[in-house]
Amino acid sequence: MVLIRVYGNNTDLLVDRKSEIENIRILNKAGYTHCIYATFNNGFAYQFLEGDTLTVKTVRDPKIYPLIARRLAEMHSLKIENENISKQVCIWEKTKKFMEIMPRKFSDPLKQAKFEVLIQPYAILEKEYQILKEELSIMESPVIYAHNDLLLTNILYNRQQESVVFIDYEYTAFNYQAFDIANHFAEFAGIEEPNYSLYPDEQFRKAWLKEYLQSYNTTNYVSEKEVDKLHQQVVKFTPLPHYFWGCWALIQSEHSTINFDFLEYAAIRFNEYFRWKEEISKLNIDDEKK
Repeated sequence: MVLIRVYGNNTDLLVDRKSEIENIRILNKAGYTHCIYATFNNGFAYQFLEGDTLTVKTVRDPKIYPLIARRLAEMHSLKIENENISKQVCIWEKTKKFMEIMPRKFSDPLKQAKFEVLIQPYAILEKEYQILKEELSIMESPVIYAHNDLLLTNILYNRQQESVVFIDYEYTAFNYQAFDIANHFAEFAGIEEPNYSLYPDEQFRKAWLKEYLQSYNTTNYVSEKEVDKLHQQVVKFTPLPHYFWGCWALIQSEHSTINFDFLEYAAIRFNEYFRWKEEISKLNIDDEKK
């Protein structure tokens, strides 16, 4: 079976399509995803992969979450030799680009009125970006080949093979290890109506990270200290995905033709950003480089 993907309206503002195709080809060659049969100006034809997308229940299934953790660790361990793929951390440049093109004023007066009520002024968001960059750049989280958008519908579970495969590599690029994991945990809330009470608790996160580290370090033994260190990094990075996708949603709110309230979604993500920022300030997390 052949599937056809057609790019959305003005999505070139958000996604580098050449890099997306390059990443899919790299990952297909490494055995991680579907192959591309043909490309055209506004999309591509690709291989169908058997599997069910995850739900807020199946993503935490004891049989499934270890598969996800190990699969992500394997992807993070890939050695990318392709010279067309930048090995620099993508998140700061990508976020800054989103901030530059996200609307200061909406063409729709109703959206503009809602925007003024729901979203913090640009000057405040810009200040928060600088704080994030200063605090997280010194965390020494490893820079790896990251998916960067591991939401529930981008993971397929094959029941017969008891395996998972990731799809949709629009945002794949080198990034901090802790960002990719924190972003995945944030997606436990679901998509259309995110419920952040479903965010995994500390016990689950550490069990997930242990599975991840066993694969990433290619060992059956992972110390509690190693798990704790990565857990601290992931917690510290948790606000950043909310900030990033909040910026993304503002752009979508102005340009997308999809029937979805992106402005409301942006407000939800920014609210989570500020909530997590406050929560982390109360935690006793060791910021020393280890």
